[in-house]
Amino acid sequence: MTSIAKTLLGNSEAMRGLRALIAQVAPTEISVLIVGESGTGKELVTRAIHRLSLRASKPLLFVNCGAIPQGIFESEIFGHERGSFTGADRQRVGYFEQADGGTLVLDEIGEMPLDAQVKLLRVLEQGEFMRVGSSRTTKVNVRIIAASNVDLAAAVSRGDLREDLYYRLKAVTIVVPPLRERQEDIPLLVTHFAREFCERNHLSLPQFDVETMPLLMQHYWSGNVRELRNVVETVLTLERGTTALTAAHFRPHLHSGVNPSLLPVQVSRPPEALERELMLRTLLDLRREVGEVKSLLVAAINRVQPGAEPESTRLKDLEREQILRVLDENHGNRRKTARDLGIGERTLYRKLKEYEIL
Repeated sequence: MTSIAKTLLGNSEAMRGLRALIAQVAPTEISVLIVGESGTGKELVTRAIHRLSLRASKPLLFVNCGAIPQGIFESEIFGHERGSFTGADRQRVGYFEQADGGTLVLDEIGEMPLDAQVKLLRVLEQGEFMRVGSSRTTKVNVRIIAASNVDLAAAVSRGDLREDLYYRLKAVTIVVPPLRERQEDIPLLVTHFAREFCERNHLSLPQFDVETMPLLMQHYWSGNVRELRNVVETVLTLERGTTALTAAHFRPHLHSGVNPSLLPVQVSRPPEALERELMLRTLLDLRREVGEVKSLLVAAINRVQPGAEPESTRLKDLEREQILRVLDENHGNRRKTARDLGIGERTLYRKLKEYEIL
């Protein structure tokens, strides 16, 4: 088994195609955009690209763009000169300089502040930038890999991501498939995670009965491979000493095994309210897929309900209503609300402030 196959496990067509694409792209210098749901293994894909590249002996740095406060983002990424702002008592070398010669991974790229996006585009095109507070450029040789678990085309349509930067980053796009689209890989993954966990904790590797794998293969796995690993390790921990694990051991640790969006629900609202909610959900889904469709949908609404408000106002009302509804469904949990809306937390906070929902 090759090193990449040992890292990115699976014999499904989707995984074979993914490994082939990585092997093709890795030796080049082209920028790569990795997209996929949370828990699918985007970091493993990134590490595989770096390991197979000509930069393998150089640094590989990961930066979570959504975790850096906006006020210090440029300082963290590009560095700063001593005295460039209050508290800057010494020069700071940013992530770009630290990764010089190697690979810099920008995770959750859609959360990067717009001002920093302009500078990033310059680095991509010219290989140079200026530290905060500096008047001279610094040259770097860095390969950029961007990653996201949200639809970046929708981020472009919202104005959260520059269109020119988006197209520059997505020279090659690698889509990491969700686990439910490669169910045949689940037995291999379960066995691998179990063996790894038992070796690490000096446990005997148990057997799995004939009903276990079908149960796990039918599960929806909204948390993907990360969720599967956690379930396997939880069962092995709680059932320590058990020589044969059954479906009954796993079933209590599985959440609903079907796509939540397909579950029937009881409703007590009038048809008009349901029709309006369906329209709002449709708007959200379309925005995730194609940003331009927003204007088409609003135009259609205005044709059905002519006149009263301009399109931009109507769209904002729809967006505000959608945010309030999802926030209410999640009992005020903003992180879950942002994920359900398909936007980053920073974008949600800005929208909450814009619509005076805070």
